[in-house]
Amino acid sequence: MSIRLELTEPGPAAGRAPAWALWQLGFRPFYLLASLFAALSVPLWALQFAGWLGHPYLAGPTWHAHEMLFGFTLAVIVGFLFTAGRNWSGQPTPTGLPLAALAILWIAARILVVTPYGWAAAAANTAFPLLAAAGLGLALVRGRNRRNYFFALLLVLLSIAVLIVHLAQLGVLRLPAWIGIGLGLDIVLFIVSVMAGRVVPMFTNNGIAGAAAARHAGLERMVLGATLLLLPVDALSLHGAAITVVLAAAAAAHLLRWWYWQPWKTLRTPLVWVLHAAYLFIVVHLGLRALAEAAVLAPSAATHALTVGAAGTMMIGMMTRTARGHTGRPLVADRADLGCYTLVLSAGIVRVFVPLLLPGWTLPAVLVSALLWSAGFGLYFLAYWPVLTRARRDGKPG
Repeated sequence: MSIRLELTEPGPAAGRAPAWALWQLGFRPFYLLASLFAALSVPLWALQFAGWLGHPYLAGPTWHAHEMLFGFTLAVIVGFLFTAGRNWSGQPTPTGLPLAALAILWIAARILVVTPYGWAAAAANTAFPLLAAAGLGLALVRGRNRRNYFFALLLVLLSIAVLIVHLAQLGVLRLPAWIGIGLGLDIVLFIVSVMAGRVVPMFTNNGIAGAAAARHAGLERMVLGATLLLLPVDALSLHGAAITVVLAAAAAAHLLRWWYWQPWKTLRTPLVWVLHAAYLFIVVHLGLRALAEAAVLAPSAATHALTVGAAGTMMIGMMTRTARGHTGRPLVADRADLGCYTLVLSAGIVRVFVPLLLPGWTLPAVLVSALLWSAGFGLYFLAYWPVLTRARRDGKPG
């Protein structure tokens, strides 16, 4: 399997961007919305987990998983894809009023899941990734950028996954809502694996002289093929020794891929090492999931290794890097960026490893992890509000 992903800075364009630039490109509103939502919603979940708050329409863990996956994570993915999609295709992705309308739909979806209006919540949450797929797909088709069509398809699959969650919640489907959550997690894992496979070695080689981060075609096919195989496994709810072997093999393939990227050479470059640290959590996720499949431990640790560790850390790294690159700022992490990385990475470490090593400390670990996560994304929102709402420093649009 060979999937190419290019991420480049926007090229020159005539004219200067307006001073208020929030709706000029997808990463601007969706990075801000995602970071603010991450900072506010996870502490609310921690309080609910501790028994101090009641339950919304999507009760308990289902609400938390749904919102972290189809709220926070999907917002970052859409912001990234709208921005990268313009460069891949040479065609505009949604900006201005269409982009604002999508942002309003995303906000409405976040509100509706804590109301009694289940059908409205289902409609809003299903429509958002479908409309985002249309916005991205139209640009890719116009630009004949066939190699990236699959990203629009993945957004459609996410809309199906979230619809499964809601239809199960509403009693229409006689399936556990977690089937949809599991499929959504597999899709996010695949998206992160594809994006990381291109940008991590590229950013490593661009940012560190002599790094020599390498990609090997056969290994790339093995990594992405094994990762994609998890989709039918979870769709069919397959279990057993064979699935444990698949998970262990996928973990080994991802670890070898990461090793070829020369991670030890990145320790003095925060803008790069944060991506390597995030990717290592994919290996941890797959390894823990293999152990859970073998009934050695509970699946919660594996899930949080993916969501908090891999996705959360990768996204804070990409949100700083792409925001800097696409607003004409130096590609060097400042103290605020380093603070964001440290807080979010620490949230993943605490959430995954403390309950594993000290089960009696699970509740304090959840609360501390939530605080660290909230602080990390809250810091991003405060530091990047002026960056993402103002025009590029070089005067280019976008």
